[in-house]
Amino acid sequence: MIESAGLGSGDRVLEIGTGSGYAAAVMAEIAGTVTTVERHGGLADAARARLAAEGYGTVAVHVGDGTLGWADSAPYDAILVAAGGPSVPQALKEQLAPGGRLVIPVGETGAAQGQSLLKVTRTGPNDWTQERISGVRFVPLIGAQGWTEEGRRAASAQGPGRSLPEMIADAAEPLPGFEDPAFGRMFDRWADRRVILLGEASHGTSEFYRTRAAITRHLITHRGYDIVAVEADWPDAAAVNRFVGHHARRQFEAPAFIRFPTWMWRNTVVEGFADWLRGHNDGVAPDRRAGFYGLDIYNLRDSIAAVLTYLDAHDPEAARIAREWYGCLTPWQKDPATYGRAVLSRGYETCEEKVIAQLRDLLEKRLELEGQDEASFLDAAQNARLVRSAERYYRVMYYGGAESWNLRDSHMFETLEHLLDARGPKSKAVVWAHNSHIGDARATEMGKVQGEHNIGQLCRERFGEDVALIGMGTHTGTVAAATDWGGDMEVKTVRPSCEDSYERLCHEAGQPRFLLDLAAAGPLGERLAEERLQRFIGVIYRPETELQSHYAETALSRQYDAWLWFDETTAVTPLAPDHRRAGAPDTWPFGT
Repeated sequence: MIESAGLGSGDRVLEIGTGSGYAAAVMAEIAGTVTTVERHGGLADAARARLAAEGYGTVAVHVGDGTLGWADSAPYDAILVAAGGPSVPQALKEQLAPGGRLVIPVGETGAAQGQSLLKVTRTGPNDWTQERISGVRFVPLIGAQGWTEEGRRAASAQGPGRSLPEMIADAAEPLPGFEDPAFGRMFDRWADRRVILLGEASHGTSEFYRTRAAITRHLITHRGYDIVAVEADWPDAAAVNRFVGHHARRQFEAPAFIRFPTWMWRNTVVEGFADWLRGHNDGVAPDRRAGFYGLDIYNLRDSIAAVLTYLDAHDPEAARIAREWYGCLTPWQKDPATYGRAVLSRGYETCEEKVIAQLRDLLEKRLELEGQDEASFLDAAQNARLVRSAERYYRVMYYGGAESWNLRDSHMFETLEHLLDARGPKSKAVVWAHNSHIGDARATEMGKVQGEHNIGQLCRERFGEDVALIGMGTHTGTVAAATDWGGDMEVKTVRPSCEDSYERLCHEAGQPRFLLDLAAAGPLGERLAEERLQRFIGVIYRPETELQSHYAETALSRQYDAWLWFDETTAVTPLAPDHRRAGAPDTWPFGT
């Protein structure tokens, strides 16, 4: 806290919560004068005597209500508060000098909930900025502008008098059943946008897939959307597109989504949506049928499999490091040691050129197959773009990092642009992708700290008000995921959300499923722009390291236009490996 306050020689400092006097002594060594307030007289007397005996006679110890500060010695260059309040006391903010810094823990429900350590800086007579430092847990700040002895918000405490979960509950719009037509109509408020991006907090949760399917059915049927663009490889999605668009089967047609992670798109919800879309298109003119397209880098998962196969045969230790790296290939990963081991491994250095050559061969063989059958202009153009970028992508993918992420999301965004151009100026797209792709990266640590951008940010920069970003979250339940890259799918229990997270706030709102329109949230939107943790689960889920592996700092109301909440969720149901369906057309993409 002292470091965050940026204490300097000559600073006038106020401490709230003297305790033993130790922190006051440390501050006296750094700053000019130190005033400290303690509400317990016995503690104050003991600290005063202790400080004097140790030669810190310049520290002034007072007994009083710390939430009111100590106006007689104001203004202060820095104020540090060693207890957690329901909000930042106005009295302390007003006792800051221009440019003064206030560091204080704030927790909406007192000591029962984890708190956020905030730094408030005075920027003008009536202006302050606020940033979040970290999650903490302190004793409650008792006083006129803090908590009461009984744990309630004091009557004169700053703020609306309601906890943040209560504010969320007031703004929450309950979601009807997925099959209720009213579900889709709730999203008509964004139906004039050229692009609507629908996120998910994991790649293996049924409610997220069912939500996207229900919204998309409504938008296609009633609002003229004709592009469904998903976070999937182009050739696999193209097989689905031939099925839903009533196109002819290709000579080399293969089942779609048979590579790891098969459950991500090869599941009962996606199968049902594809059946619905084919039925919808049956009565629509060919040039107006809605299509299903993949945005992702060509053969990403085949490429990773090829790397692992080669390294398994030539350098098992490098293969082990590669599996560890690919299992952590997420923008929220906080273990740089994994990347360092990959870069420093001699196996990586000696294998790189041969692996890149193998990946080029993999691409060329697939494109040779593509050329054996008639392809649409869109397919041909997309394949040409993939050839152009493949070499660079394979090299950055080999080592990972921000460049790999940025190249992938730039490619997905450019593919979306090409789809909109190819379908014409009246075309409108729904995008299905992970929250980490569709939420504006500039409102997350992946953007601010790691230098990564994503589709959501690029869409806002390109389309402005003509795009809507809708994220989703959950508190607990089950999820389909693997422990390592290439591992078996498991149905895992999702741990209850971290205390210092947006998910925990939504859980404490007490509503099982709801929509938050963040653009219309008013004061709540401002509160949800404060940085907190948000959970991200991909195809890999490691509950034992969840805080490090699956949480990142975000500002929710700047990241999304809306937030969908499902308090308890269930895993998707994957299609069986030998899944067959009697009477299905020969373009049915989910067979074996």
